[in-house]
Amino acid sequence: MSRVGAIDCGTNSIRLLIADVTEVHGGLDLRDLHREMRIVRLGQGVDATGEFAPEALDRTRAALVDYAVALRRKGVERIRMTATSAARDAGNREEFFTMVRETIGVEAEVISGEEEATLSFVGAVGDLDPEDGPFLVTDVGGGSTELVVGSLVDGAARVDAAHSADVGSVRITERCLAGDPPTADEVAAAREVTGAVLDAAFAAVPVEDVRTWVGVAGTTTTLSAVALRLTEYDPEAVHLSRLSVDDVHRVCAELLGMSRAERGMHAAIHPGRIDVIGGGALVVDTLARELASRVGVREMVVSEHDILDGIARSIA
Repeated sequence: MSRVGAIDCGTNSIRLLIADVTEVHGGLDLRDLHREMRIVRLGQGVDATGEFAPEALDRTRAALVDYAVALRRKGVERIRMTATSAARDAGNREEFFTMVRETIGVEAEVISGEEEATLSFVGAVGDLDPEDGPFLVTDVGGGSTELVVGSLVDGAARVDAAHSADVGSVRITERCLAGDPPTADEVAAAREVTGAVLDAAFAAVPVEDVRTWVGVAGTTTTLSAVALRLTEYDPEAVHLSRLSVDDVHRVCAELLGMSRAERGMHAAIHPGRIDVIGGGALVVDTLARELASRVGVREMVVSEHDILDGIARSIA
């Protein structure tokens, strides 16, 4: 058994998983000791300015300082931290890397979109029946959306194709959805942009044989919480919940029709997602429409397990 720490730093949030990993029957079993998520909006303005904002770096540093304390207290033996879309795009990325070294004591890895997708897949499908594959796992982040197709073969994940698309909740909100709530013209423009980006993604990731669609990460789990009418966020209720394509359409329309103040009254929506969840819902809704028309998939399985679990498994 080994104790590992996994940190995933995305465009909108930074998350920590501390877990004990044990080899069981040729595979790996993860036992959670601590999971935590902070909304730090590291990618604030990066799409427009090309650089991390000082206040975004400050928010991220504060989260990492607290994570470092948790890692020490739990006696973590190995740590891996990955950084995705925002760190790939920022001109002042070295400030970010220096901050990570000073707080956590490891190098942040700027992983490719394809590796990000693979890690998400490995984390996402562990609780699913192999007979339900091949699977399409989608991870709608703040700056990018990962698509990965694969299967479970003899207890191991086999990835067949992966692609990172440059559209996410923060990016599409900053680019198209300025209104509060967004206007019909803004929503139409966002759908056009998102559709064009995802067309290219589906050209790169063949989905013809996909039987099960699995959605992971904060945007998708939040949509599930809203669809389930939860009065507070409940990860146990969300994990392995199933949303029909009609559910996705309904929730997307609801969220895009709300003002930020109205979204803020929903206890299941994290305060840090209030201003961008409409954009994230639009991306998921576009995925739902495409999958229904392309391969007849009419349902999304929502998983609480994602890239964090994949990162933990990669260093066990």
